[in-house]
Amino acid sequence: MQLKILSWNIWYDGHFDEISRFLASFDADILGLQEVVPDDPTRDTIGFLKGLGYQHVIAPVLTIKKDGRTMSNAIFSKYPIVSSEIYTLSDTDSRNALRADIKVGETILHVFSTHLLHTHQQSSDTQELQAKNLVEALAPDHLMVMGDFNATPSSAVIQKMRKVLVDTHSASVPTLNANLFDCRICDPQAIPTTRLDYIFTSKDIKTHSFKVHDAAGSDHLALSVIAEI
Repeated sequence: MQLKILSWNIWYDGHFDEISRFLASFDADILGLQEVVPDDPTRDTIGFLKGLGYQHVIAPVLTIKKDGRTMSNAIFSKYPIVSSEIYTLSDTDSRNALRADIKVGETILHVFSTHLLHTHQQSSDTQELQAKNLVEALAPDHLMVMGDFNATPSSAVIQKMRKVLVDTHSASVPTLNANLFDCRICDPQAIPTTRLDYIFTSKDIKTHSFKVHDAAGSDHLALSVIAEI
């Protein structure tokens, strides 16, 4: 069975009209989203996707300081979500990983959506601890891990992930929207070529047709892959 998988950091200040238009047109089977803000009525991601037939689970990550909204990880599925769990990845610099167990035919697929600490593409003990704790939470098979890792392909974090999982696209393809990504500490020349977002799978899942979409509305670009279950 083929599944259309999409991962996207939709940005807590994203342009929801453009984001929702892309999500509807892409019609993924499973979505791993980051920076969902469930308490912002102008960005009703949950209500919009429920209207398209998705089940969902959500995990609040942190409160946005400037206005008190809640930034969350979320997973949406056209297939039944039979259970879920939230994993705290570090005691400081609040981040988590959300797991949804999704029944696809006779298979239970373990899907994670996560968003690691933003370190401005610099090495970080906290970010590496978050990756370590994430790896320890993973199931051995029927596994998919997607999200904004805030880490480049050469980083210790991504090397750790690649030791235990398959990166569905190993090249350093850009995943930031240079028109919207605002990081005053980051090297502005590097932003158009920087990769921070990934879809990983266990070795028993075959994938093809990886793509980074020129999707408007967020400061990150959407990633997709076709998975064979």
